Amino acid sequence: MAQKPLADRMRPTRFDEVAGQAHLVGKNGVLRRLTDNQRIPNMIFYGPPGTGKTTLANIIAKSTDMQLFKLNATTASISDIKEVISGTNSLMASSGTLLYLDEIQYFNRKQQQSLLEFIENGKITLIASTTENPYYYVYDAILSRCSVFEFKSTTPEDCLPSLRRALKSLNEEFSTNKTAEDSLLLALAESSGGDVRMAINILENCYYVSGEELREDD
Repeated sequence: MAQKPLADRMRPTRFDEVAGQAHLVGKNGVLRRLTDNQRIPNMIFYGPPGTGKTTLANIIAKSTDMQLFKLNATTASISDIKEVISGTNSLMASSGTLLYLDEIQYFNRKQQQSLLEFIENGKITLIASTTENPYYYVYDAILSRCSVFEFKSTTPEDCLPSLRRALKSLNEEFSTNKTAEDSLLLALAESSGGDVRMAINILENCYYVSGEELREDD
């Protein structure tokens, strides 16, 4: 069985592990406080790739015991939405159903409208994500029923803990003791343009081609 990519294995499972986004998940972050109070509104996550939108949907679902369904608007259809709705009456959905719809900007008006009835009657709680400005790409009726949260690009310093965890994981997996200076990890994060997933992918490549110490000239 193929192993998941390292970036997926390193995906945070707690708010404290999330890179950056202190305004959302820090001690007084709005998403953390909403989740702690078990108050999950319909939401739109807006921001660059690799900034934790899917990760936070996973953490919220786990923290609230809601049943999580995931759809990607690039491939999903109205029939897929209906299939999710059909599962809302199951025992597993007794704590509520959370639908995470990635790349909502690829849903046309009719597809987005198909969500309205189920948002309004409480069948689902919607978390939609987009890398585009939702005020231009999301249907007004959906916007009016959702809270919009903007995700910021992560700084290299924000990425450091994630890269350290990733290197530690690789060392444990392969029984090695490779090291990397923070200056190198910061350079990798800088080259990823604020995309944590990309930074971890670059680190993994460096790990496989390096000697005992990961170096910039590798």
